[in-house]
Amino acid sequence: MDDVTVISSSIVQPGNARHSGREKIHLTPSDLSLLYLNYPQRSLLFPKPYPETRFISRLKSSLSTSLEIYFPLAGRLVKVNNHEDNTVSFYIDCDDGRGVKFVHAIAESVSVSDILQPHGSVPDFFRLFFPMNGVRSIDGLSEPLLALQVTEIKDGIVISFGYNHLVADGSSMWNFIHVWSKLCLNGQWEIHQPLVLRGWFLDNIDFPIHIPASEIETERARNREVSTKERVFHFTKEKLSDLKAKANDEIGSSDIKISSLQAVLAHLWRSIVRHSGLNQEEESRCGVAADFRQRLNPPLDKDCFGNVANLGLTTATVGDLLDRGLGWAALQINKTVRLHTNENFRTFSENWVRNGKIPRIDVRSRMGDHGFMVSNSPWFQVYDNDFGLGKPMAVRAGPANGIGGKLVVFRGIEEGSIDVHAILTLSLWSDVLLNLFDDVESLENVIT
Repeated sequence: MDDVTVISSSIVQPGNARHSGREKIHLTPSDLSLLYLNYPQRSLLFPKPYPETRFISRLKSSLSTSLEIYFPLAGRLVKVNNHEDNTVSFYIDCDDGRGVKFVHAIAESVSVSDILQPHGSVPDFFRLFFPMNGVRSIDGLSEPLLALQVTEIKDGIVISFGYNHLVADGSSMWNFIHVWSKLCLNGQWEIHQPLVLRGWFLDNIDFPIHIPASEIETERARNREVSTKERVFHFTKEKLSDLKAKANDEIGSSDIKISSLQAVLAHLWRSIVRHSGLNQEEESRCGVAADFRQRLNPPLDKDCFGNVANLGLTTATVGDLLDRGLGWAALQINKTVRLHTNENFRTFSENWVRNGKIPRIDVRSRMGDHGFMVSNSPWFQVYDNDFGLGKPMAVRAGPANGIGGKLVVFRGIEEGSIDVHAILTLSLWSDVLLNLFDDVESLENVIT
């Protein structure tokens, strides 16, 4: 089932290009370390709109207005060659105003039930519903920083988007989607306050940051296609409560409290390595991104626009993960999260500038080798985005080409629940991993 037909592809520009004279956004070490990361992609599934609503036209018109507020998304990535020291620099050009890509597609043979399969399975054809497969942050030199694809199916509509992580993180993007949906629903946005930009840079680091030219790939090589298996695991409020209680009971600490999310991630991490075929002595890694807006000193505006996230890496042997229990695994993730401090962020940034090394976050890297990246957050109000079609029926992540494993966390459709969209590379985890997805009972019976 692969008959996704593109009806049109266009560029939507801001309705008014004026943006208070802010022409450049300089990039921080946290931004630049993501130069070779693929565009994150997300999607919302809605009921089918009535034909007379001219829904596509409304989407494009409200998108244009939204970009007046969120003008950096309509900009472009620019590279500067610094010949004097054989380095390069990058910045976001907000004065360019080229706009974002808007794709209108149709998949006449696909129904909602084909997408929302039993036990959370994600069909292989669903990758065709996303607009920026295989595109990396550095490709923003020629590609739009944001692309959207609206795909009409038999009984529904899928609104997908892919964005450049250099210009925004998940928090900023979902804020943008919320404003866009409000404008599409009501025709106006009640608050017309100017966008609050990140506006932060380390005092003792000069910008733009100079990166050795040798760190930049000379050819635009996209990640090769890899075979992946996807599944969405749903954790009810009751399951979360059981997991959290079990993890906290096991660590037995009055000072440290394991969160529901940390317990879920520990449970999935242990479940995956249990079925992975790895030896007890082999290491597995779990990378969790944290929002630094309120962790910096002084803190930033909690809704400021930009990429203000940083990745923390938890490493453990397979033997420790399986033998020491859920609480121990959750505690290791908890320790990593608690290390996300203002001081550590500054140290990371200063060291990054000195070293100038850009990590390759793919199957060839240390991160991709039996490692996971955890992204998104259950705090994002993804089900509050009403474009005039009512509440979304589901939220999904797009392909994670080139990454060993990815766990994308969403708020569940029921109050207090969590969904985890797991995307795992079979070439790394081997066919043994299929046991995890087939063994539904390992996640149905949370307390083992």
